[in-house]
Amino acid sequence: MADALSVIPAFVLRNLSDKLYEKRKNAALEVEGIVKQLASAGDHEKITAVINLLTNDFTMSPQANHRKGGLIGLAAATVGLSSDASQHLEQIVPPVLNSFSDQDSRVRYYACEALYNIAKVVRGDFIVFFNQIFDALCKLSADSDANVQSAAHLLDRLVKDIVTESDQFSIEEFIPLLRERMNVLNPYVRQFLVGWITVLDSVPDIDMLGFLPDFLDGLFNMLSDSSHEIRQQADSALSEFLQEIKNSPSVDYGRMAEILVQRASSPDEFTRLTAITWINEFVKLGGDQLVPYYADILGAILPSIADKEEKIRVVARETNEELRNIKAFPSEGFDVGAILSIARRQLSSEHEATRIEALYWISTLLDRHRTEVLIYLDDILDSLLQALSDPSDEVVLLVLDVHACIAIDQQHFRQLVVFLVHNFRINNSLLEKRGALIIRRLCVLLNAERVYRELSTILEGESDLDFASIMVQALNLILLTSSELSGLRDLLKKSLVDAAGKDLFVSLYASWCHSPMAIISLCLLAQSYQHASVVIQSLVEEDINVKFLVQLDKLIRLLETPVFAYLRLQLLEPGRYMWLLKALYGLLMLLPQQSAAFKILRTRLKTVPPYSFSGEHFNQLSSGNSYSVMMSGLNINEDGDVSQDAGNSRKGINFAARLQQFEHMQHQHRLHEKEQTLSRTSTPPPLPITGVEIPEETKWPVSAPASAPAPASAAVAEINRPPSRSRRGPGQLQL
Repeated sequence: MADALSVIPAFVLRNLSDKLYEKRKNAALEVEGIVKQLASAGDHEKITAVINLLTNDFTMSPQANHRKGGLIGLAAATVGLSSDASQHLEQIVPPVLNSFSDQDSRVRYYACEALYNIAKVVRGDFIVFFNQIFDALCKLSADSDANVQSAAHLLDRLVKDIVTESDQFSIEEFIPLLRERMNVLNPYVRQFLVGWITVLDSVPDIDMLGFLPDFLDGLFNMLSDSSHEIRQQADSALSEFLQEIKNSPSVDYGRMAEILVQRASSPDEFTRLTAITWINEFVKLGGDQLVPYYADILGAILPSIADKEEKIRVVARETNEELRNIKAFPSEGFDVGAILSIARRQLSSEHEATRIEALYWISTLLDRHRTEVLIYLDDILDSLLQALSDPSDEVVLLVLDVHACIAIDQQHFRQLVVFLVHNFRINNSLLEKRGALIIRRLCVLLNAERVYRELSTILEGESDLDFASIMVQALNLILLTSSELSGLRDLLKKSLVDAAGKDLFVSLYASWCHSPMAIISLCLLAQSYQHASVVIQSLVEEDINVKFLVQLDKLIRLLETPVFAYLRLQLLEPGRYMWLLKALYGLLMLLPQQSAAFKILRTRLKTVPPYSFSGEHFNQLSSGNSYSVMMSGLNINEDGDVSQDAGNSRKGINFAARLQQFEHMQHQHRLHEKEQTLSRTSTPPPLPITGVEIPEETKWPVSAPASAPAPASAAVAEINRPPSRSRRGPGQLQL
């Protein structure tokens, strides 16, 4: 200290701490000259003493003017040292950096000015202090004093120039410093950081792209800044990096993919669009590197497909197609389970487009990696079954496609049908709203006969008799009305002459016994008219209730549709199809006379031509053994049709056993109904769910009015009596 005082005159030291800037400036010039002389003489010991004096007595002084003088003095000393300044930077720079956090804004301003002058002298030699300088500049960029901010900006530009021309800058040491500050919200700091990223990226010798994952998230965070300028700067920087990625042979896609996936769900629209755009490019460029990240990427893409912004939807759909077209394998790190988990989770999305694409993914995985998918079947099956209740028909159809693909194997087919019946049982609305759609689609995808046989097998042993009846009614109505099941109907029409048709008839009969009307419909479809008539006559009072009459109403209306055109044409030959005629009259007798269905059927029967009747034949049919009618030594089939080979027509169908089977099942239903009646509340029972609606249904009264004809049971008995010969002419039947 004594050496410094002997070198620097007292008036210089006094003026250096003066409150007037001019005096401090003149004193600094004096210090510059003195240090220059000492440097020329090579007396670095005294130079060190001068610097220590300026540091300890001035920059660390409690007096603001002393601190200002010390800063300007250190800058002057550096100028005086010139090329020798690098030897004393360890003494000069630290006190200047400490002054950046001074409470006095003017001191902070002079600190910027001092470091600016020092940097101009030493240039690249002060790179060793870069991290400290960067930290100080980052803070000053958001300084509350506009003059300090302005001075900091000037210093910042100079430092950037020095760094870009220096070969001593260490990007590895700088990146941690940058990463720590990337999530700062202050707009001035954000501008400062983006500026540095852009500048460093422009330096050919600095590989900023290699460190992009360290600050990529911060840049994306700035895209939602309230300042348009900051958003624009961040977007510009990201665009530049994306272009570099396209041109670079080596990029770390994985780490960045994780960041992009998170940003794709940002509440900010612009951020989402940018993230999805990056993901789109990554999928095209990433190749094998992205295979382990496919699940995460898919998790970001699927929700974006239904984004409210059209641009995002377009890019997301394109990306989804690109990703699905890439054929990767588990051996390459492709995680089938993770992809399935994402797709399953998106099945519960509120957006239909997302649910549809999720199903397409499951279908694609089944097609390419069936074995692996079946391993995770238990994890996704419940979600797939729940999706059958989706409000969108397109979703339901796709779900059925997936189910059908799974059910190619018999084991999974059985499991699917069991699950489906279970869901129909616990969710009546599913059967009501989606039953027909589901069954019809499965019949197309998995073979109608196979589906109906399996359903029949399950329902035959169903313990819930009410559900079994409703389910059979639904299946029967689908069978009678759906174009997809025309082949099944054609096969059933051959039940009396074709082995496959007989086998199917018997298979369905077992479960169709749960519903009298279903059995009657099945017999009419199979042209087993004699058995249909016998079933009708076997009905007891308890069977003919509101539910039965509603189903009967629907059947009568269906008889007028093209499905039963063959039956109506057979009425042109009443002598040949006497059992058909008797069955239809039996149905007529069960209907209340004031109902629309009664009028429809009666009108149809009135059109039967009054020829080809045989009185003797009719008497035999009405009073004889219904299963062993013989005429002129020839066998007569169920319709009364004379046929030479009719002896083999019923081979394989034991109608007597079938009738016992039906009566036994109906007895169980009657017992069940009685049990329910004992515990039933005053709430009327709901009408059965069919899954298919017939227009203009008639709701029947429980009891007929006083003026109505005799009860239906009496009408059934009446039709069994032979008609009076005195009331009919030749070849005519009078009822």
